[in-house]
Amino acid sequence: QVQLVESGGGLVQTGGSLRLSCVASGSIFNINAMGWYRQAPGKQRDLVAAITSGGRTNYADSVKDRFTISRDNAKNAASRQMNSLKPEDTADYYCNVNITDFNWAILRSWGQGTQVTVSS
Repeated sequence: QVQLVESGGGLVQTGGSLRLSCVASGSIFNINAMGWYRQAPGKQRDLVAAITSGGRTNYADSVKDRFTISRDNAKNAASRQMNSLKPEDTADYYCNVNITDFNWAILRSWGQGTQVTVSS
């Protein structure tokens, strides 16, 4: 089992910044990738940003040059800095990890989600 604890989020004005963090714990041999998805009301959950154990990153086109994801492998943690926030960034953000456990099983786990609201 993998547990994720998310922090950050909240209310910010257009153009403001927020930082989200996610820490994984449990039976983890290796975290293959960590990232965030977001889901706005009435919409599907989409990938926002992800980072592999080797540091390769992937961003949704809508957040490129505004969001930056980073990772601390020693702490099984990832952070995401969100700058120049727009009202359309308003959503529930979910941390997601893809891990290999000590039985060599590949597992995927979701965080509880944090709300980000950007006021216009």
